[in-house]
Amino acid sequence: MSEPRYSKSFPVSWDQFHRDARALAWRLADKGPFEAIVCITRGGLVPAAIVARELNLRLIETICVSSYDEAAQGPDNAQGPLEVLKTIAPSIAAIGDGTGKGVLLVDDLTDTGATAKVVRQMLPNAHFATVYAKPAGAPLCDTFITEVSQDTWIFLPWDLDLQYAQPIRAGAGRAKA
Repeated sequence: MSEPRYSKSFPVSWDQFHRDARALAWRLADKGPFEAIVCITRGGLVPAAIVARELNLRLIETICVSSYDEAAQGPDNAQGPLEVLKTIAPSIAAIGDGTGKGVLLVDDLTDTGATAKVVRQMLPNAHFATVYAKPAGAPLCDTFITEVSQDTWIFLPWDLDLQYAQPIRAGAGRAKA
C-alpha cells in the first residue's frame, strides 16, 4: 500500500489569506509595470481581486484550467490531466508582442507546477505570482509569499467550514481535577 500523498495540513483562514494576498501585492508593487492581470481559475480569482485593488489594475482576465478530480474532496482530490476550459482573450495574449511581458499571472498556489507550465507556454514572459508554493512548483513562480512542503494539503478558506476539530493527541483534553 502506498503512502498518502498528503500527510500534513495547512488550514488558512480568510483573515490570513487576505493578509498573504496583500503581502503578495506589496512584493509585486515594484515588479511591474503591469498592464493586465490574468488569474488562473478558480483559485486565482480571490488573490487576483485583492492584488488588482492594491496595485490599481483594472484589466483583469481569466484562464480556466481544470486539473483536479471533482468527485474527490480535500487531500483525496487527485490531480488528473489538465484541461484548458477557457483560454486568454486575444487582446490580452497580444500584450508584450504576444509574449506576456507586462502581464501578471496570479494563482492561489502552485503544487506540482503542471498548471503553471501550461499557462507559461501561453505567456512566457508574464510575471507569475502565487500566494503559496510547494517545492515542485516554486521554480515556475517569479514571486510567492509562503512555501509549504510538498506533502502538505492547503485548506483554503473557501473550502472550509467551521466545525469541531479533534485534538492532535488522543486524551489531550483538560486534566481531571
